[in-house]
Amino acid sequence: MGGTVVITGASGGIGRATAERFVRGGYTVYGLCRRAGENPGVRYIATDVTDEASVRSAFELISSEAGRIDLLINNAGFGISGATEFTSLEDAKRLFDVNFFGCFLCSKYAIPLMREQGGRIVNISSAAAIFSIPFQSFYSASKSAVNSLSMALGNELKHFGISVTALMPGDVKTGFTAAREKSQEGSEVYRGVIEKSVATMEKDEINGMMPEYIAGQIYKIATKPRVRPLYAVGTQYKLFAFLSKLLPSWFINAVVGKMYVKH
Repeated sequence: MGGTVVITGASGGIGRATAERFVRGGYTVYGLCRRAGENPGVRYIATDVTDEASVRSAFELISSEAGRIDLLINNAGFGISGATEFTSLEDAKRLFDVNFFGCFLCSKYAIPLMREQGGRIVNISSAAAIFSIPFQSFYSASKSAVNSLSMALGNELKHFGISVTALMPGDVKTGFTAAREKSQEGSEVYRGVIEKSVATMEKDEINGMMPEYIAGQIYKIATKPRVRPLYAVGTQYKLFAFLSKLLPSWFINAVVGKMYVKH
């Protein structure tokens, strides 16, 4: 097939596996990361997705080298956990800067390089966007915002031949779990519930899907002739997403609470 694909957060986890998959598919692959990765065939550009000047510079370089972008995969992100009331405003804003505003900035500078010939933007969201996870409220909110941005942007760009979709993987076994910034502030108030709940969630992640599987699903969806606005990734998560459309929100939220709030 071929074409030019830009992947943020391509140095590890889902991003690295996705970059490898697109290299095998014959694409010219650019990886935008704070630290260069080691994937053969990937052109890494040191980029801070929260810094507009850094993002602008990266896309200017891609424009000068490739002249166009056919596919942008906004994958960069990180997680924090802890009680909402004890989360600092600084930490909450920092998470949104990467997970949401980084997605916005990269899309902003990729769109002009797609407009002439069309293209596709794939935003890596999360099942947490529709199943808001206790003690991960800001991560869940950031991914819900990514879904909303994706749907609005899709309608704005369709007459340019640019399609937009968001993929919502469930639990995935990557370094994302170890890299999560965990706050136990307020533990004495919550009587140990924070630690138990986060440990339950992280156990699910450690036993989750492999990043190579997610990369294969991203490749499959990203190269479809047409895409839907949202995709759940993983058999059980597709079922959960379907049921969430049929069952009342109070019931879904109660089930999520029983799964993750451990006293």
